[in-house]
Amino acid sequence: MSLKYAILGLLNVVPMTGYDLKHQAFDATVRHFWPADQSQIYRTLGQLADAGLVTMTVEAQDERPDRKRYAITEEGRQALLDWLRSDQSIPTLRDPLLVQLFFSQEVARADLLRVVERQLAAHQEQLAVFAQIPIPPAESRPDDRWLALQHLTLDFGVALEQAYVDWLARCKAVIAALPDADEVADFRARFAAGESGE
Repeated sequence: MSLKYAILGLLNVVPMTGYDLKHQAFDATVRHFWPADQSQIYRTLGQLADAGLVTMTVEAQDERPDRKRYAITEEGRQALLDWLRSDQSIPTLRDPLLVQLFFSQEVARADLLRVVERQLAAHQEQLAVFAQIPIPPAESRPDDRWLALQHLTLDFGVALEQAYVDWLARCKAVIAALPDADEVADFRARFAAGESGE
């Protein structure tokens, strides 16, 4: 479960409250490749504390609820390092747009183009978000391991979004050139005749 290790990784930098972990650390970094809501983070912090991988210290505040500050333990740091060295399986791709495209034989060209264009706009917006992430250029500190690894992570996000943008532009061109849904024979006929459709 990568959320557990994402939290350990952030706490390995500096101890934090659950609120700060979510709003100052998680939302500014890890959420771009492993999103989680506040309740998931607090639930996972509880599990980490029960397992002895983090400690929790209550800090009293005047006229405000007490703060719970979490810090990684030596056992937690070792668990993090062990996981960082481990092999990971290729993640399973689940993209609803691919399901939509696969079964859109009966969807009008204009409607299908609208679906694709909305996706294209969303991925272009995400590219713009990545461009605004405040991170120094990697060339400015060539021996900075921390900065280089942050850039590799960001580079993946940019490359993935750019690949989506390029592919969606191709989808638009292909769909625009296809006959419309009402201009072709019922696709079920090929299966009734025993054709594969490929």
